[in-house]
Amino acid sequence: MKEKITVIKVGGKIVEESESLGNLLDRFAAIAGHKVLIHGGGRSATRMAERLGIESRMVDGRRITDSDTLQVVTMVYGGLVNKNIVAQLQARGTNALGLTGADCNIIRAHKRPVNSIDYGFVGDVEYADGNMLATLIGQGITPVVAPLTHDGKGNLLNTNADTMAAETAKALAEHYDVTLIYCFEHPGVMRDPEEATSLIATITRESYRALLADGTVSGGMIPKIDNAFNAIESGVKEVIITRADAIDGTQGTHIIA
Repeated sequence: MKEKITVIKVGGKIVEESESLGNLLDRFAAIAGHKVLIHGGGRSATRMAERLGIESRMVDGRRITDSDTLQVVTMVYGGLVNKNIVAQLQARGTNALGLTGADCNIIRAHKRPVNSIDYGFVGDVEYADGNMLATLIGQGITPVVAPLTHDGKGNLLNTNADTMAAETAKALAEHYDVTLIYCFEHPGVMRDPEEATSLIATITRESYRALLADGTVSGGMIPKIDNAFNAIESGVKEVIITRADAIDGTQGTHIIA
């Protein structure tokens, strides 16, 4: 029987406000057994770019990453945000190691091809190295992964953290019984974000098509759920979308194969 592991992806203001981050890390440190944390930090990158006089350009919520912006996100994601999380986890008794995809070659990607939009130095994941991650985890290390990958040719790439979480969970499924949890500011996928009782408890492929058709699921939630189904269909046992204060897996929206 495989050991259990929990892969948590967190982003948004949760990682950028000290109180919400502290609450999340309290709960993350309390998770029994093996675990991995994958984080974002887009708002912090935007603020840093503004301080440095670098324009942040977004298309449909996705950041255009030119060479100057790549330097900013590398500093912020791989440095400020990542190491702050690592230090706070050490204070909570969790032996954390901050990583990007380039470290130990854990996540390789290629530069996104230019179609109608040139996203610049943005990476699409080719693979995650589950063997290397399992080796680290087996030594009692908790990986904390920033949303940066590399192309194997010396170039860093800004990469969607939801996708990195799904690819990491898939790679670890060979070694562990994996639960992937996407956490953010809402209780899960909502029919009405303003109505707490409108939580959708489960989403199947069939119900997902209907939710897309009627507009209930839109924007940034689409790639999150797409990644969730991709993970489930690639051996991940369970995917949950939930609030940051419910990462014990008892609440939220469960994605069902």
